[in-house]
Amino acid sequence: MATGKEAGMTSEHDGVRDLLAAWAFGALPPAEQEIVPRHLAECHSCAAEAEKLRETVRLLDGPPSSRTGVRPWSDVLSTALRARPATPRVAAHAAPYAAAVAGLKALLPEAEGRWGTPVVHDWDVHATVAHLLAADEPLAGRLGIAARVPASPVAEGARWQDAWNRRSAEVIAHEHGRTPEETVADWAAQAAALLATPEAREPELAACATMLMGVRLPVADHFVVRAFEAWIHTDDIGRALGLAVPAPPAGHLGQLVRLAVRILGLALGPAAQPVLFAVDGEQQWVLGSEDEPIRAELALDPVDFCLLMGGRRTPDEVPRRAVGDEGAIRNVLERAASLSWL
Repeated sequence: MATGKEAGMTSEHDGVRDLLAAWAFGALPPAEQEIVPRHLAECHSCAAEAEKLRETVRLLDGPPSSRTGVRPWSDVLSTALRARPATPRVAAHAAPYAAAVAGLKALLPEAEGRWGTPVVHDWDVHATVAHLLAADEPLAGRLGIAARVPASPVAEGARWQDAWNRRSAEVIAHEHGRTPEETVADWAAQAAALLATPEAREPELAACATMLMGVRLPVADHFVVRAFEAWIHTDDIGRALGLAVPAPPAGHLGQLVRLAVRILGLALGPAAQPVLFAVDGEQQWVLGSEDEPIRAELALDPVDFCLLMGGRRTPDEVPRRAVGDEGAIRNVLERAASLSWL
């Protein structure tokens, strides 16, 4: 059992890790400006993570010549962090979603006057936010949060994909009758309500499994799914507006990768030709049959893997390191790409 001092250090450690992004962007509130440097002087792991974040800020700004006509993402996020209201602390499983929501909220002011900019599919910026409003609905509804757009009946026996596509289209059509600011406000309020649920704060409650979007997962994992989609569409919007959105922090990216690998493994099933699959910075997994010799080895960058699973990379264009049976490798890549509904 931890002593009182150890428990205090653990509490401070967790609190400082939540503040590192704001520290790296020079956006800590005055009350928190002394806490982080003091902790970094004593904690090697936090100090290493802080240095990585500082380097990321420098890379995001790029050389001065690259800034012409484009506001650096670090400026966007730093301004948003300084203006942010206090947010409730959440458990580790909901932290990636909280960070993704904060990132999109930081980006959306850059869309002012450009809401009609094409983003992805046939959506503009306004429609993409409306899609996210619809995408968060299933988890919100399961956790007792009322939908903000009236729902229409779903045909009995309809496939979840068909019902989902119809609902997304309904919400987008509804929101195009409102201002973008109203849509953003409803999306942000729904996200805040999700992060305020007991399931976002208490791992024991979030361990309960539920079926959403065609897959049965613990509620904790559904929060990670929400983070995945929010980041993907933030990246979509950023590209449309000329801003390079950074990848999630390493710890959050690892959560996205591990969940994506589990879903990919389930989709491939135990009869697929076995492939030793690795994601840089993460562990290795055997995908497919565990009773046969490994037919191939495949390694991907974590961001590229997430973009492949999110439908933003194709099997032909995703960078990879691979040896062995090309058919087995192709099967993994094509199955990963086929799982996207984003």
